[in-house]
Amino acid sequence: MIIGVPKEIKNNENRVALTPAGVAEFKKHGHTVYVQASAGEGSGFSDEEYTGAGAQLLPTIEDVYGIADMIIKVKEPIESEYKLIKKDQLLFTYFHFASYEPLTHAMIESGAVCLAYETVEKADRSLPLLVPMSEVAGRMSIQEGAKYLEKPMGVFSRRSVSKLPMLSTTDTFCAAKYGMLDDTK
Repeated sequence: MIIGVPKEIKNNENRVALTPAGVAEFKKHGHTVYVQASAGEGSGFSDEEYTGAGAQLLPTIEDVYGIADMIIKVKEPIESEYKLIKKDQLLFTYFHFASYEPLTHAMIESGAVCLAYETVEKADRSLPLLVPMSEVAGRMSIQEGAKYLEKPMGVFSRRSVSKLPMLSTTDTFCAAKYGMLDDTK
């Protein structure tokens, strides 16, 4: 199979869907892997690491989508990618179809085979790809909440925090994130 790994273009997405070790594993099983140049930079992987593992580099996202039987991504395709997706191309990524109807319609119209990470189940009905991401998100919520407690964020001060009832981390994070707390109260 020809596998393509495009650079993620969704705003603030720096992850890459396949590491050089993943490339080596696919190569070991006889697959061809194309990676868009600089796709791994945001995750700390150089083009040289990918070519060393056996990947071939392509300069553009159009080239990757154009050659691959299967596209592996981290995040759902954004509108500028819709036209690149081919009929019968396997697209493996987090889709979150329920949250964005235009994406669902675009994928149906493309005729692609869409495999959503969040729907992969083991025999025991556990979600081996979704659970680890949820755990990461849960841990990151603490860091995000702490960030909004910092003075440079201009959201909290000791005075405002001391007047708050006990809030869960999620409550505090949400309140800070959406500007519901300030120093005037």
